[in-house]
Amino acid sequence: MADDPMSPSLLLHDVLGLSVTEIDPDRVVIIWTVAEQHLQPHGLAHGGMHSLVNESAASIAGGSWLGADGRCVGVNNSTDFLRAARPGDELTATATPVHRGRSQQLWLVETRDARDRLVARGQVRLQNLPARA
Repeated sequence: MADDPMSPSLLLHDVLGLSVTEIDPDRVVIIWTVAEQHLQPHGLAHGGMHSLVNESAASIAGGSWLGADGRCVGVNNSTDFLRAARPGDELTATATPVHRGRSQQLWLVETRDARDRLVARGQVRLQNLPARA
């Protein structure tokens, strides 16, 4: 596992086939293709996958914005599932800031399919913590 917690090559991302393609203090993009390991019992992408991708995108973005001033952790994740995603569907999750304050951040994450249809939408609230000494 990478030493940098904001690294796009986190072990969990590798195991699940997530690719962080853009990291910027104002935007993070994660691309993934729905596969067998992402499915719930009815053959659709599991909602927990969308929540996990949302929290990853928001946390990476929030950490990029906060930089050396501290670190951030997720304290709330609310995700709505709007369209089914099936094996083979390529999904793109994009995190953008809603609010970035002294103690907390709020990020919007939208996941779209290859036809640019909204598949899932979530908000992730992050708590800013002081940098480790």
